[in-house]
This record gives sequence, structure tokens and C-alpha cells, in this order.
Amino acid sequence: MATIPTQQVTTKFGCFERHRYTQITTDFSSGIAEPFLICTSSVLIYASMNSYTHALTHEQVRKLRALLQESGFEFAPKEWTIFFAQKNKLRVAVYQKGPKVLVQGRGVEEFVQFELEPKILGEAELGYEEVHSPEMFEPHFGVDESGKGDFFGPLVISGVYTDHGIARKLLDAGVVDSKRIGSDARIRTLADTIRKSSQGLVETVLIGPTKYNDLYEKFSNLNRLLGWGHARVIENLLERKPACARSLSDQFADARVIKESLLRRARHIVIEQRPRAESDVAVAAASIIAREAFINWLERKGKELGVRLERGVSPGVKETARKLVDANGSEALRDVAKVHFRTAHEIAPERYTAPPPREDWRRRTRDVRA
Repeated sequence: MATIPTQQVTTKFGCFERHRYTQITTDFSSGIAEPFLICTSSVLIYASMNSYTHALTHEQVRKLRALLQESGFEFAPKEWTIFFAQKNKLRVAVYQKGPKVLVQGRGVEEFVQFELEPKILGEAELGYEEVHSPEMFEPHFGVDESGKGDFFGPLVISGVYTDHGIARKLLDAGVVDSKRIGSDARIRTLADTIRKSSQGLVETVLIGPTKYNDLYEKFSNLNRLLGWGHARVIENLLERKPACARSLSDQFADARVIKESLLRRARHIVIEQRPRAESDVAVAAASIIAREAFINWLERKGKELGVRLERGVSPGVKETARKLVDANGSEALRDVAKVHFRTAHEIAPERYTAPPPREDWRRRTRDVRA
């Protein structure tokens, strides 16, 4: 199996090489091409997927298990391992021989850079992140949202300002994307740290379900609503940090959706969007601030109603929604949930229409970007 390196990313303990296949000319008796292995220093990289392995001490094994548990990984038995854990499409196996850790799947590079190396293998040297992501240490706003995919609760959009000093403090404090944090207590602890470290340059726009449903009916498109919310956060931050020249967020639509929602005085700022922007510490910090506001709203409203408002769109969420409709009528959903979700139609079809077919949704999204 022939491969050609297309990109190399150096880290403190080794390097990743991404490969593309150019030709398969194996003539093995089995008829199966084995993965081609590349060895760089103490790090093995599989050409057929992103992969990272490193020797561990027994103390590091213990610390890694605790870190994965805190981050919401699910553990399962696997032969020859001390433990095996998985979260979404990222897999972490610690093998008895060595011991050594093998990280595979989606997000290997970020996990190694922001979790494994600084927290388990040793403190990252000063300037380590600056070498690979210098733009992360330049002054900018990071913007992210929470609650977008949850039936119950608000849509929360938050922004955090960072410069070199603030970014360094947040990285040292362990700030990562909120989706990697499985503990609400940890979210709240980090949110307090972010507020203190960022000199109070934190902004949140919480759109409660009632207002959210009104705005969704006005915009008729989630990307437009998100763009409006992102613009409000950026404008509020600019009032306190008018010299900031750049804002970064995850890519959810054409940047013009945000730009067109900005008021005239804020239109000088560069709106940058890119996939996996949460690898930037400012965006990760914003995701934590937004998540804290979201979970606080759910807890507060749940106590007020005497029910548990769960996250996501699970069977438990639907059961709670049915109880609320039975007790208070179908209109009550507008005050606690996003009623354009299909779940609202399933619970109260006489009141809430079904969302358009997927193809219609894609066509409407393209129209917004045009």
C-alpha cells in the first residue's frame, strides 16, 4: 500500500502525519493489504487513520482514567487492555504491555494537544501552543452557543475576549470545549475561572424558549437566528473592547449571515468561521460560559415546574413534554421548548406542524447563503 504524506503536525512528544492513498499494489497471499505503519520517535502513526500511541507510567494510567471519566467517556472491556474508553468517535485504549496508550478516531490531534500531553504526559512548555496555533494568542473574541440541539431550554450564545495573557491562563486552567466535559460541577468551576481570567470581558445572550419561538417564526431559519444572536454578542463585547479586530466561531453558515446582522458601528470587525473552531481556547471558553447558562436555566425552570427538564431529544424528554401538555395544554410547550422541533409535532400534532422534509430544509439553507 503506497501512501504520500500530505500534512505533518509536530507536537511536543512526536508528530502526526496525515496520508492519502495513491495506489494499492499488494500481492500478498492473503489478498488483504495490511495497514502501513510509520514510526516517528516514540510515536506510531497508522497511515489508514489518525492514530497516536505513547508509553505511560502506572501513575499516568490512573490519572488518564480519571480524566476520561470526568470528560464523559464510556468504558467497556477489551482484551489486553487495562481499560478502553470511547466518546463519540474518539477511542482511547490503555494496553497492559508497557503500559501504553493508543488514541484513535476523530479528534486525535486535539485530544493529544489539549488533554493528553499537558494533563497526563507533563505540563506543556511555555510557547508550545504558540508554535502551532499562534493566532490563538492574538486578541480576538471567541463565540459559541449551547442548547441548539436540545428540545427543552433556551438558545444561549456567549462570547469571550482573549489575548496572549488570557489565553495562556485559560489553557493552564484546563479550558476545553464544553462537549468534552461530562460534569456540570466542572462546567461551573471553569466558568468562574474564565470570568476571573478574562477581566470580565464575557458576554451572554440567552434567548428563552418563548422569545426563541417568536424569533424562529420571524427568521424561518435557524442559521439566521444564530447569526442574529452571534451579532448581538459581538456588538456587546465591542462596546467594552472596541479595538478588537477579529471574532471566531464554529462554522454554521456563511459569515455574511452574522455580518449582515451587525449594526453599522460594528461592521469593521473580521468575522471568521471555521470547522472545529472549539480547538481555539477563546471559543472553548465561550462554549463553557454558554453551557453553564443553559444548564442553570434548565435546573431553575425544572424546579419551578416540578419536573426534570432533560437535555437532548430522548424518550425521557418526550415523556416530560407529554406530561406538561396533559397538565397545562399544548401552548405550554412554547414557554419551555423549541416548538419547530419534530418532537413538538409528535406530542401535539393538532397545534404544531411537522418540520419540512430534509430536502426542503437543505434548499432553504442554500437560499440563505446565496
